[in-house]
Amino acid sequence: MPILTIMRHAKSVDRMEAEDDFERGLTERGRADATEAGEAMKAAGLKADIALVSPARRTRETYKHIAEVMGTPPVDDPMVLYHATHAMLVRAINTAIEDGANDIVLVGHNPGIGALVHSLAGQSGRAVDLPMGWPTSAVAAFKVSVEDGDLIASERLMVFNPKD
Repeated sequence: MPILTIMRHAKSVDRMEAEDDFERGLTERGRADATEAGEAMKAAGLKADIALVSPARRTRETYKHIAEVMGTPPVDDPMVLYHATHAMLVRAINTAIEDGANDIVLVGHNPGIGALVHSLAGQSGRAVDLPMGWPTSAVAAFKVSVEDGDLIASERLMVFNPKD
């Protein structure tokens, strides 16, 4: 059964400090939180054979902090992942699974990432203890399957909240 690891990008600079939203890089705290998230993923034994990463600067920088932990899989970074909706994320994950991926890491943006995590956690019966929304650098991992085009979570494997 495939394992899906979902991470929201780490804390980025304010919009007023960057040329545009797409080019917002990480703050010092963001880099530290991303490193801590990577350590939590390593402790949980997570890895990936494909990384789905939004092409925005903050998601690419976040991914650099966890790539080694994930086993440095090939990266797919289509523009569709930039501020993707829940439905767009599910399509990208389903495609990766249909193409043979067994372990997937997804690094993206709210509100899509948070909606996806909360939806999968609800399916697995373990949503009660999740933080509201989905904080920067937060990570969740699930055992998933695709049934009639729907992404289904059978088990939540871990959650990391840098604010805890």
